[in-house]
Amino acid sequence: MASADNVTEFIFLGLSSNPKVQRVFFVIFLLLYTAIVLGNFLIVLTVTTSRSLGSPMYFFLSYLSFVEICYSSTTAPKLISDLLAERKTIPLWGCMTQLFFIHFFGGIEIFLLTVMAYDRYVAICKPLNYITIMNRQVCAALVGIVWVASFVHSFAQILLIFHLPFCGPNVIDHYFCDVLPLLQLVCSDTFLIGLLIVANGGALSVISFVVLVASYVVILLHLRSRSSEGRRKELSTCASHITVVVLFFGPCIFIYLRPSTTLPVDKMVAVFYTVITPLLNPIIYSLRNAEVKKAMKKLWKRTVRLDEK
Repeated sequence: MASADNVTEFIFLGLSSNPKVQRVFFVIFLLLYTAIVLGNFLIVLTVTTSRSLGSPMYFFLSYLSFVEICYSSTTAPKLISDLLAERKTIPLWGCMTQLFFIHFFGGIEIFLLTVMAYDRYVAICKPLNYITIMNRQVCAALVGIVWVASFVHSFAQILLIFHLPFCGPNVIDHYFCDVLPLLQLVCSDTFLIGLLIVANGGALSVISFVVLVASYVVILLHLRSRSSEGRRKELSTCASHITVVVLFFGPCIFIYLRPSTTLPVDKMVAVFYTVITPLLNPIIYSLRNAEVKKAMKKLWKRTVRLDEK
């Protein structure tokens, strides 16, 4: 098992070895992480305090924003602190913990985006039965299934990695612990493990992506029978969802659906799906949704009135 070998900590190479570049990155990523937390928290607060955003779509959106905060928090704080550290280390148990939660919250996002596509399918293709099908109990059950499925996925990743022998070296050419960089440090044959990781991570991303694309194709075909005004509103909502799906699944498929090798571009791709995508989600959903913008304005006015009192 990993805990029985002589490696007790790992050393990250990070994004750059240049101290000046690291200081610039520190400021940039600190601002980006702050924006991620504040932007997604604003979405959660707006949905939970607004009566006009009581539909299942916004219920799932608030969960997605909460997960984005958790997901980025598994890597961003460590990345930011390491940019000012001379030696970027993480203990073995910390590495395994980070690996678990990265795939746990990443899996939740994958399954949640799939549930949101199903919600749009029911709303557009079966509008008369929408309230009955997507009632509170069903929405709560779907969220519960998402969390359980993500736990199983992440636990499987940990089982695949944890029993492997880490005999040294212990330098990870990355800024967080992930399965492919860790496989490069294992002192035994990892071919079979690599295939299992592709089956667990890469196949999950591809299958979910295909299901999502198929769902939105059906939705778009169904929208042809709608009036121009109704079609425009639903297309705007679907466009937001599709944009988020492409931004998240594209990098994930690139990283996890290939043999157990690492590429120099992997770190930049990882920055995209661990930092940039969580940053863009609240912008995409708020700027393209009139109801969310209206609810945010009402929330702001209520806050200002409370401050004046």
